[in-house]
Amino acid sequence: MSKTTTNAHYFLGVDGGGTGCRARIEDEAGSVLGQGLSGPATTRLGIDEAWASVSRAFNAAIAEAGLDEAGIARMHAGVGLAGMSRKGSLEALQALEHPFASIAFVSDGIGACLGAHSGRDGAIVIAGTGSVGLGFVDGRDLRLGGYGFPISDEGSGADIGLMALRLALQAHDERIERGALLPEVMQRFANDPAEVVHWMDRATATDYATFAPMVLRHADQGDAAARRIVQAAAGQIDMLVRALFNKGAPRVTLLGGLSGPLEPWLSPDVRRRLKPADGDAVSGAIILARRAA
Repeated sequence: MSKTTTNAHYFLGVDGGGTGCRARIEDEAGSVLGQGLSGPATTRLGIDEAWASVSRAFNAAIAEAGLDEAGIARMHAGVGLAGMSRKGSLEALQALEHPFASIAFVSDGIGACLGAHSGRDGAIVIAGTGSVGLGFVDGRDLRLGGYGFPISDEGSGADIGLMALRLALQAHDERIERGALLPEVMQRFANDPAEVVHWMDRATATDYATFAPMVLRHADQGDAAARRIVQAAAGQIDMLVRALFNKGAPRVTLLGGLSGPLEPWLSPDVRRRLKPADGDAVSGAIILARRAA
């Protein structure tokens, strides 16, 4: 049954990431009409596959909202996608056919920043598999880090995993004390450095990041090596937050899968200045859609 109202406008927000895609439709008053989910939606999978995932998510939201073709034609869409820094991605997405009144694309990080601060000036630091600082100040875009693992993404899950493996090999050689964490890391490789090297040759940032929960667990239990690793990672996040404030960001929010576990390890001055997020990345995509309208 159609919920379309004559001349009403609708706003679609989509957050497409490397692990999943979420879509939400709101009316002019901000009431949620429908939501949808799908699998990964990143340009690294290819434009066609990313768009197929986005389409599955927004079609599920449209079905829940009960909108007909006329309502869809009056819908403005905002889409945040992972991997937008890849050359040609934006142009390829803008060339796709769509049924909406308008559509705008940004990176998933920019969408998260818009949502975190309700579209106002501000910045975010994302600490997850990777890390990056993003923001808007007086019409200027800010970007710090996030150039890719292993040359960047300091303080991320991948970076924590890399540091753990490096120390584990040192402990295996008896160059440093073993403690509790480092032998557990080596147990994943049957205590064989050659297996670590074989794994390294094909490992991705996501693979390295799988060691982060182990490191954080041991850090909470007082393991010296784990504490050094986590303190170093927190120091990198401190640096990003302070740099964003120094560049004029009036507010900074910490986001990402490691934001909760790492926050207690941040410096007191940084923790005091962090602001909770107003909304999520889907909210940011809807703000983008409303601006496009």
